[in-house]
Amino acid sequence: MKLKKLSLFVGTAVMAATMACASTVANAADDIKIGVSIWSSTDVLGSDSKRMLDAAADALGVELQYVDQGHVSERVTASIEQLIAAGCQGIIVCNSADTEMVSAIKNCNDNEVYLAQFYRIISETANPQIYEMAKSSPYFIGAVHEDEPANGEALVNILLNKGCRNIGLIGWEQGDATWLGRWEGYKAGVEKWNAAHPDDQAKLSEPQYAGTSSEGGSKAAEALMAADPTLDALIPAGGGGDPLLGAVAAVERAGKVKDIAVVSTDFLPDLGERLQNGSMAGQSGGHYCDPLYAFLLVYNAVKGNYKDFEGKFVDLVFPYLFVSSPADYGDYDKYFEQSLPYNADEIKALANMSIEELQAAANKLSIDDAAARAQANAK
Repeated sequence: MKLKKLSLFVGTAVMAATMACASTVANAADDIKIGVSIWSSTDVLGSDSKRMLDAAADALGVELQYVDQGHVSERVTASIEQLIAAGCQGIIVCNSADTEMVSAIKNCNDNEVYLAQFYRIISETANPQIYEMAKSSPYFIGAVHEDEPANGEALVNILLNKGCRNIGLIGWEQGDATWLGRWEGYKAGVEKWNAAHPDDQAKLSEPQYAGTSSEGGSKAAEALMAADPTLDALIPAGGGGDPLLGAVAAVERAGKVKDIAVVSTDFLPDLGERLQNGSMAGQSGGHYCDPLYAFLLVYNAVKGNYKDFEGKFVDLVFPYLFVSSPADYGDYDKYFEQSLPYNADEIKALANMSIEELQAAANKLSIDDAAARAQANAK
């Protein structure tokens, strides 16, 4: 990477305080430094993401530098500039609205720094010009994400199949591409149900927005319950896990745990207990490996193993994990919470794969896959 002189207008104490460096580990002869612009490295999903990334950095001898940007637009933009100025040869980023990617891609192009998204992809339909800009970039490698409409439809079907018909919806940030994809799926699931069951109709509320805080989730849930006393389900759509915690707490305070079923995306650390006591009816997500695969894309680009991105980018899709019972949760807890789904040797093997092989590995990742590898390694 040739770092050009960059005129930065961000040097605030707030941004400086959000930066945290992972240790530079053995085998760092290549002196690879990768930046991680993340909404939070300490909330439920963010901390699992960091745990996975730190393990990958240790396995491959890479220095990581984190910036927690809170999904605040100007801080997302500033975080990319700050990581470039810190000497990162590559950056992975989430959350990142499509409009924020314009500046991110331009800055990375100007400074010859590789860039990939995780848990996100630029919307080709909503923002075709930004999508084409990303495709034409020689430094934007691609995006690692899930099929959000399919995820949303599967989650709302868990509720519908449990008998829920009056569903309240909590979003996090208006315009966020992942949120919009999930919302599309929730609506599609309800529409299909209603078409197939004319005498047993379901409805989905307009969303209340929670931001990414527990307090926001609590207030959104309270507003939905106050607006409709017949509410029998809630979907806090995501936002890192904290809005869900706030929403569940609000349902508990209202004494409606048995009356309102809750499903969401981004697994909670105590999900098994919540499925047992009824405060959660089901959840999707959980594998937190999107940032690992985005990191591997950037790592291989920096090493020169992946080349010629101009005119295309990698669209790497992960399958979601779904649990809707305590039994479902047992192996997830064992192989994703009590341990990581990949050990150091497996991370090194992933790092030596082609892009096509990485996509195949992503398609395989499941609770059963992680269990089978762990059991084989134990022999």
